[in-house]
Amino acid sequence: MAEQSRILVTGATGKVGGHVVDHLVRAGQRVRALTRSPAAANLPDGVEIVAGDPAAPETLLPALDGVTGMHLIAFSDDGYTPLQTAPEVIKLATQAGVRRVTVLTGTDDELAVARAVEDAGVEWTHLRPGEFMANALFWTESIRTEGVVRAPFGGQLHAMVHEADVAAIVATALLEDGHAGQTYTPTGPEALTRAETVRTIADVIGRDIRFVELTEEQGREQLRESGYPDEVIEAVIEYGANPPEAAYTVLPTVEEVTGTPARTFRQWAADNADDFR
Repeated sequence: MAEQSRILVTGATGKVGGHVVDHLVRAGQRVRALTRSPAAANLPDGVEIVAGDPAAPETLLPALDGVTGMHLIAFSDDGYTPLQTAPEVIKLATQAGVRRVTVLTGTDDELAVARAVEDAGVEWTHLRPGEFMANALFWTESIRTEGVVRAPFGGQLHAMVHEADVAAIVATALLEDGHAGQTYTPTGPEALTRAETVRTIADVIGRDIRFVELTEEQGREQLRESGYPDEVIEAVIEYGANPPEAAYTVLPTVEEVTGTPARTFRQWAADNADDFR
């Protein structure tokens, strides 16, 4: 892919998308960021911000003009529903001249999006990260106001990954040859328990934080009060109670693909310390 190809980033204001934009900009690329609310986007200077929604494929036509590479998220704007319009989106993308696509998936339900991209005849790379370190931002309010974290499954291990590392793999796959047809599963460099992550945040911000372990039912109620739908609540509880081996298995993917070691949770906590103060 030519060095100055225009790249479209969907989900550009999300946990990973914003980092993807940053990586591409630092690499000197021409970046077009897709968002439903351009006026609210806070992205680097030089990024072309355009309105559009993959759930309404016809809105993507202006955004796809002149694009040769695209980062596609496999879920709709609510973050819970697989992108049902993926076949239409990828058809429009290939017609516009897109040749290389990275796809960020999470749940098994979203694999249909990945398959639609595979069937399109483009160079594709899939990313299936486990838990994001950014999930710890769920605790910001209780840490700031009470100095406490309440969560179930405090002893379960998770090899959480920094969103910037996922984005680094996306950028590498979009800009360099050799990644077509690959599915990458990035993790952090260590597996930590919930209680250990809380202690790490406390150490980084220099404040005592108490960890209170909830029962499964208390965890359900906490998520319900936060507005999560029932199907998401049950999926989260099941995952927490019976995490698959992949959830706590540390893999060298980040360093193998990018040449840089994966960031630790301590680094993530330092990057986001102001959110907890």
